[in-house]
Amino acid sequence: MLRLLLATCLGLVPAAATAADRLPNVVLIFTDDQGYGDLGCYGATGFATPHVDKLAEQGVRFTDFHVSQPVCSASRASLMTGCYANRIGIHGALSPAARHGISAAETTLAEVCKGRGYATGMVGKWHLGHHPQFLPTRHGFDSYLGLPYSNDMWPFHPQAKGGYPNLPLIDGEKVTNPNVTAKDQARLTGLYTKRAVAFIAENKDKPFFLYVAHSMPHVPLFAGDGFGGKAKQGLYGDVIQEIDASVGAVLAALDAHKVADNTLVIFTSDNGPWLSYGNHGGSSGGLREGKGTVWEGGVRVPFVARWPGKIPAGSVCREPAMTIDVLPTVAAAIGAKAPALPIDGKDIGPLLRGEPGAKCPHEAYFHYYGTNELQAVRSGKWKLVFPHAYRTMDGQPEGKDGTPGKYRVVKIESQMLFDLDADVGEAKDVAAANPGVVKRLEELADAARADLGDALAKKVGKGTREPGRLPPEK
Repeated sequence: MLRLLLATCLGLVPAAATAADRLPNVVLIFTDDQGYGDLGCYGATGFATPHVDKLAEQGVRFTDFHVSQPVCSASRASLMTGCYANRIGIHGALSPAARHGISAAETTLAEVCKGRGYATGMVGKWHLGHHPQFLPTRHGFDSYLGLPYSNDMWPFHPQAKGGYPNLPLIDGEKVTNPNVTAKDQARLTGLYTKRAVAFIAENKDKPFFLYVAHSMPHVPLFAGDGFGGKAKQGLYGDVIQEIDASVGAVLAALDAHKVADNTLVIFTSDNGPWLSYGNHGGSSGGLREGKGTVWEGGVRVPFVARWPGKIPAGSVCREPAMTIDVLPTVAAAIGAKAPALPIDGKDIGPLLRGEPGAKCPHEAYFHYYGTNELQAVRSGKWKLVFPHAYRTMDGQPEGKDGTPGKYRVVKIESQMLFDLDADVGEAKDVAAANPGVVKRLEELADAARADLGDALAKKVGKGTREPGRLPPEK
């Protein structure tokens, strides 16, 4: 470093070289089906998450952070591209039979980082297409180890009925284990952690982006050696505690290689808890409903971030934000170019840094679900929910020990307005008392429908793009 600094002062090295030397690393940890109430710093009981809690103590904790859609593939599409998932043609959870995935025309967060010379690595669940053209290594990642889709998409799922093929583990673009077993699943979190720590060691002398997308705590639940039977809450708590230990190992690697002070670390989840699984599902922390719904329990997730010297320690942000904002925020932090195609996210750096008066940069967020149904719009403290059908476990027998209970379908007949500042549990419809707010949110929704479409209103959007597709089968 001293030699480089001297050479720069003498004009022998361009200033850009020293700027690149100071680029921050980025570590993004993304869990699967971990609810808003499933961390100690968000009120969890029955298990402990000291490493993530420490991240919050050393950085910022968001209380109003959301995913764009409460389901696997759509949520990940938004995180990786900064777009509403329906803008880029990704809906629901892609199955092993899917013949489409993320388009090569889209710019991923990894590609944004690659444009600034970053080493990029991913471990864990991808779920944006399992055919070679859709894999992480074709979309900006130098290396990849993980499952191409959810860990329950295997023949042993209690509801599979023989409908899933064997579950593969992929290293790079090669299937290294064509038939992941229960024993293998118990090793997944540890395997991901080992590869993540090795990636940090291998790339400590250059800027790097590491994406750790844990397969857990999505069912089926498995805890690794040394973690089973430890949590008072049971197996779900064991799994969360192992994930927390994985976070601790990643943080320890950053410390060991003396790069922690120049690393932005983010921890969040892809959607709310899968409530039909009862004691194998997580907690919404008192929010309404869970995964597969646009109620707050489905779309509001934990989010903590640490960046020493940039993010004030022990801070709390109560402004709304969303996964679509991660890509443009990282791009701004590393001085990268914006993607060529339009995206929906905005830079929330001022919120992360706790700048005085910083506000959510969006007038509204839109929650789609199903096959392009606009089910809710959020603006400030207000949330307008449109008529649609949703699933609930309310009044239903819970699942137990890995076997799910059965949802009941409920139809909302008229739109409802909620003041989330006063009623985060979405219990009191205040539409009748706030007609002006309802009208404003309806106008925002109409603009979204014109751009992104809405199956409920039978609208086709003008701003959507096609996903990547395999050629038609002959």
